[in-house]
Amino acid sequence: MNEIWSVYILPCVCAFLACLGFTLVFNIHGAGKLICGMGGSLGWLIYLLGGNTIFAAFWASAAIGLFAEIMARLRRCPVTGYLLVALLPLVPGGGIYYAMSYCVSGNIQQFLTTLLHTFGMAAALAVGAMMTSSLFRAVYPHLHRP
Repeated sequence: MNEIWSVYILPCVCAFLACLGFTLVFNIHGAGKLICGMGGSLGWLIYLLGGNTIFAAFWASAAIGLFAEIMARLRRCPVTGYLLVALLPLVPGGGIYYAMSYCVSGNIQQFLTTLLHTFGMAAALAVGAMMTSSLFRAVYPHLHRP
């Protein structure tokens, strides 16, 4: 139980709290704050369950995209706020920092490895969110007929 807490639950709680903090920057109010937090926690959980890989980042981003699209339709709010805030815990800021640190120290092999992994993570996040949004917007009109 202690391992489940430290490996899965606590990081998801931290992602939830980080997303709550970013709702202040994006001026999201009320229940939208909790929705963004839940989206960030969902994405982080899927990323952890997928094994912290680029492929896991893609699936986490796709799940966040679907979650944001559904919540935006239910609340009649823009998708962008929910999507951007929930994706923030997955953004590879540490990878960028470490890549530049390796570059400055002259460790070219580690720099290139870290930089390519960081670009892969960023691309996976973008493609996952974009693909889910495009598919949802293509399918939704056929599912929802007034």
